[in-house]
Amino acid sequence: MTADFLRRNLRTLFPAAAFVLLFALYIGTHPRGLSTYVVTIWANQSALLVFAAFAQFFVVLVRGIDLSVGPMVALSNVVASYLLAGEGFSLWLGVIAVLATGLACGFVNGVVVAVGRIPPIIATLATGAIYSGIALFLRPTPGGDVNSDLSDAMTYAVGPIPTSLILIVFLLVAISILLKRTAFGLSLYGVGSSEHAAELTGILLTATRIAAHSLGGLCAGIAGFYVAMVTLTGDAGIGPSYTLNSIAAIVLGGVSLAGGIGSPVGAVIGALLLKTVAALMFFSGLPPLAQPFFEGLILALAIMLGSLALLRVRNRLKLFTQ
Repeated sequence: MTADFLRRNLRTLFPAAAFVLLFALYIGTHPRGLSTYVVTIWANQSALLVFAAFAQFFVVLVRGIDLSVGPMVALSNVVASYLLAGEGFSLWLGVIAVLATGLACGFVNGVVVAVGRIPPIIATLATGAIYSGIALFLRPTPGGDVNSDLSDAMTYAVGPIPTSLILIVFLLVAISILLKRTAFGLSLYGVGSSEHAAELTGILLTATRIAAHSLGGLCAGIAGFYVAMVTLTGDAGIGPSYTLNSIAAIVLGGVSLAGGIGSPVGAVIGALLLKTVAALMFFSGLPPLAQPFFEGLILALAIMLGSLALLRVRNRLKLFTQ
């Protein structure tokens, strides 16, 4: 039983062990050590990538890849910088509008991919350029304003626990229930594992793909909202790093780029691992100019490792049994 559990969860357990080791090393090298302040700052930065990784996760799960994750985050962030400065009812309407922005962008991606039958990598590259253009038109330079009380509530801590970690756990539980306890969640895995088999069982491929992209867009909207909470501004230029890092995060977390394999837990672990590595390099004494090189090297290795599964497996059913 134990050996079978380890084999089935190796994709998640290995990066989880690496994360625990590196996080301990990070805390050990931080001048302030383990404290609510240190963990809160780390958690806030990690949450941004976790939400973006969720956006990428839903699309990759159905055998796609979304190059518009970053632009959707940026556009949602820019919208937040215009709509989240008020108070009361108008503020909550603004929050809904920000999330709806991400959802609408994801829906458009899904329609272009599923109805237009355009390969996801090409479709989302095109739509991402459009979203980036809209964001730049709305906010040519970083700026705007965000309600500071809402920001404090989203980025501080409840006792010793950072609010961002609570948000991550809440969203993780919700996504896990959706994937494991509903027919729709199983449909996502089915489409990613074998389109033909999924269609034979009655799964609507077009609707499922559109829904997957829409959920990805919603998560990107959450990421854009949280960027506004952390920075208190809108910035149309933040997109590219979220696109690349979201792909690397899910790959590090054991999500297969071939589709149909992986869990939201793995996406979270991959994102936390990636952010911990970046934080560790900051305190390691590396020259500032060398840090982008090592971060880029980690990204390249993560994506390369994720692609190896596609090259090694001829039969997709063998990949599904890993």
